[in-house]
Amino acid sequence: MALALKRKNGESVESFVSRFRKAMQKSGVLLEARSRRYHDRVVTKQKRHRSALYRSGKQEEFARLKKLGLLIKKKTKR
Repeated sequence: MALALKRKNGESVESFVSRFRKAMQKSGVLLEARSRRYHDRVVTKQKRHRSALYRSGKQEEFARLKKLGLLIKKKTKR
């Protein structure tokens, strides 16, 4: 939901800002944003399983390359 407020003729900036704040509180946008801020999205069991399979596959590939000596070391900046 977007708030479309315009400054009225002769309205001071302070009164416009207070009117805007009141409209924001009534709309519930800030309340919604604060409630979503720290909540993680629900991830399905299938998606978690796929992610675990991907990670284990990458770990196995890394171990195989390390064993063969094919890993390329990146230079770190100091």
